[in-house]
Amino acid sequence: MSTGTALAVDPHVVTCTLAPRYEAVRTARDFARTALQRWGLGELFDDVALVASELVTNALRHAIGACPTAADDYDFPVQPAVESRLPIRISLVHRAPQVVCAVSDPSSIGPVAREADFVAESGRGLHLVDSFSRSWGWHPLGGGKIVWALFEAEEAQRTAPAPVAEFGGRHRRSA
Repeated sequence: MSTGTALAVDPHVVTCTLAPRYEAVRTARDFARTALQRWGLGELFDDVALVASELVTNALRHAIGACPTAADDYDFPVQPAVESRLPIRISLVHRAPQVVCAVSDPSSIGPVAREADFVAESGRGLHLVDSFSRSWGWHPLGGGKIVWALFEAEEAQRTAPAPVAEFGGRHRRSA
């Protein structure tokens, strides 16, 4: 994983651009862990990591144009189908007492929660997002959308965020 240039000046807003590969889900979780720990909010990690995993997985499956090659084995393209489309990005925003986890992708089609089928191997992701976050939603963007989930961080004031230089930049790009 390589890092990109820090673009923002707000230490409470961090973003990571994700490569369209399976490893993007792990990169998103690692990114969330680092940001939450720097903000002194490590206790939120399990919930945020689960939601981030679901949102990034949905972006990879539905927005990038991945298609199954075998039973639930997705073939993720190396590049998005349309060059002008947005890449997949995960952003975390900390505004005490809340944290927002947002994933943007190049598809303008909004997420739809399916009827819960607890026997099926997939299809419960948005139900998990709904269960582990205070609220969630989505908004269209020019050439894509952003799906977000809100978390309460009551103990957000205990420790100050790490200085920008320690964080290594607020925008990362996975290889």
